[in-house]
Amino acid sequence: MTSSNTRRRVSGLISVALVTAAAPANVWAQTGLTLPDEPRAVPAPVPAPAPSPAPESRGLPQGQKGAPQKEAQEDTPAQRTKLLDELYARLATAPDETTAAEIAAAVEQLWQHSGSATADLLVARATAATEVQRRDLAMQLLNAAVELQPDYAEAWNRRAYLFYLQNDYKRALGDLRRVLALEPHHYKALEGLANILQHLGEKKAALEAYESLLKVNPNMPGAKKARDELKIEVEGQGI
Repeated sequence: MTSSNTRRRVSGLISVALVTAAAPANVWAQTGLTLPDEPRAVPAPVPAPAPSPAPESRGLPQGQKGAPQKEAQEDTPAQRTKLLDELYARLATAPDETTAAEIAAAVEQLWQHSGSATADLLVARATAATEVQRRDLAMQLLNAAVELQPDYAEAWNRRAYLFYLQNDYKRALGDLRRVLALEPHHYKALEGLANILQHLGEKKAALEAYESLLKVNPNMPGAKKARDELKIEVEGQGI
């Protein structure tokens, strides 16, 4: 595949990821898992469509009838997983930091959507509360999110960050390991794991976490430098 075709392919995947993150399940179902070869405009959220999409249905494939609501809800997790897998594959082979950042942004949009609108809202409000230093409220919201949706990796990741801010490294590590059990390619959780392990003096384990991170996202800012510096320390200890 030529570099121009690769670029178009990546742009198309990013557009689909953003559409998937914003659109309701029955809109996503109309794509029929057809990943685009050309970039698409990212639409604003749209109301639930009629059974047969109109010609101006914002870049979705034409001539496909909308799937029933129940079927769309059942298929959405598998479809999102397939899209994430392809984005991860592109991320691992991205030619430069700019392309990697674009792909990562699409991946992180998908991370934020669990399939439960309530859990998504709890995490969004917890993030806002964290930004204004209302950590107790953020913790309550994230506790509710993980209880409601135990397989929501991003909720566990956000709670791990709160534990980290509270210097509660044991609980932070526990939540990060839960994230990685649910989403092994979660490079931000791997970065958090590496940082905490390094802080605790577990340098060999931290180095392994950085190596895993770089397999997923080789262009992640600062990761190679951190890995290389830590590797010198570990090898200097004769490990």
